[in-house]
Amino acid sequence: MRRQALGITSLIAAAALVLTACSPAAPEAETKTLKVVYQKTDSFTALDTLFQAAKQEFEAANQGVTVALEPIQANDDDYGTKLALALRSPSTAPDIFYEDTFKVRSDVDAGYLLKLDSHLEGWKDWDTFDAGAKAAGLGDDGGTYAVPLGTDTRAIWYNKKVLAAAGVSVPWEPRTWQDILDTARKIKASDASVVPFNMYAGKASGEGTVMQSFYELLYGTESELYDADAKKWVVGAPGFTDSLAFLKTLYDEKLAVSPAEALDANVWKKVFGEWLPQGKMGATVEGSYSPSFWQKGGSYEWAEYGQDMGVTAFPTQNGQAPGGVSMSGGWTLAVGAETKNPDLAFEFLATALNQKNSLAFNIASSQIAVREDVAADAGYQAANPFVKDVSELVAVTHYRPATADYPRISAAVQEATEAVITGAKSPEQAAADYDTAVKGIVGEAKTVAR
Repeated sequence: MRRQALGITSLIAAAALVLTACSPAAPEAETKTLKVVYQKTDSFTALDTLFQAAKQEFEAANQGVTVALEPIQANDDDYGTKLALALRSPSTAPDIFYEDTFKVRSDVDAGYLLKLDSHLEGWKDWDTFDAGAKAAGLGDDGGTYAVPLGTDTRAIWYNKKVLAAAGVSVPWEPRTWQDILDTARKIKASDASVVPFNMYAGKASGEGTVMQSFYELLYGTESELYDADAKKWVVGAPGFTDSLAFLKTLYDEKLAVSPAEALDANVWKKVFGEWLPQGKMGATVEGSYSPSFWQKGGSYEWAEYGQDMGVTAFPTQNGQAPGGVSMSGGWTLAVGAETKNPDLAFEFLATALNQKNSLAFNIASSQIAVREDVAADAGYQAANPFVKDVSELVAVTHYRPATADYPRISAAVQEATEAVITGAKSPEQAAADYDTAVKGIVGEAKTVAR
């Protein structure tokens, strides 16, 4: 029976083929698909919610166009790796994708991003974007290749109850690095089971290690990572060695997490989900987005976080001006250079980042708004108890060098921190090896000793 059925099916198929071959070619329906690639994790679903809303809105306004959402379930570093693989081939490259600001220039150089200047000229919403935030999407040629979703700052987030139990007055406002060590030692002496002060280190935390740890230290010294005027990378910087030495003290005295915990890529989940809510950690350096994990609907709901947590600026090394240090980054949306539908792709980007969708995303992810009409919205300003505090840190913030070779430099910094906290190298040795690595990456002519 099965063979007979197959035979009948084959005859029907053959007949259909003959009829098709003899008939005039029918015009294909005008259908187009836009592929959107972005990051989604168990604890970060705000972007998926944004794109689901934008897809519904866009498809209703563009009959015959399908938006195919392809979230990548991965942490930041793994997402970057998988996106880079997809971008290498026109057959796998997305039409629209979520792009970290520090990757924009290197990906422009690689030819992965479409220049958006001609599209932005006709988009009236572009005038509402903060001028500083717009710079995040620039390429070396001065053109714009990506549009920011929001920005952020970094601060010290501390558990008031843990500090109070250790006899530390709150609100806590450390003025120097020594103030941090003094407080951490008090917490340790009060309860040895508590992690007094977390600062990320090592390669596993990727950009988290530099953005939420090392750069707060380095930019609070008299040294810097990159001389923007000379367009050269700084080597031999005393502040670089001092920053590594501070991390060594923190880890050697067991004032931070253990090196094994620091080298776990998921350590941040314990920080947000366990140690701070359960009173097992005194403080951590983290982003302005921190409330998004604790607020209603967040991955680690914590109803009392507004009362139990405090936030303060990370101090400069010796209390010198401007007194505090922060780092800002953020993510963008970009259009793939290989897209066959550049106009539609930009239209989708503009839909995703209109006022309504931007407002919802900035609130859900506790981002600092880059649209003036979102920043002025009463709902945004009342989104969490810390919006004002973290927004004020923009005055003392720094940005990562916007160069194509930055990702490799960042990896070298991460290696230096790992070498120090594991005891593999002294701060001086690790700093010297970093200098050598930088010269190897960019060439000695593009470095300056200071």
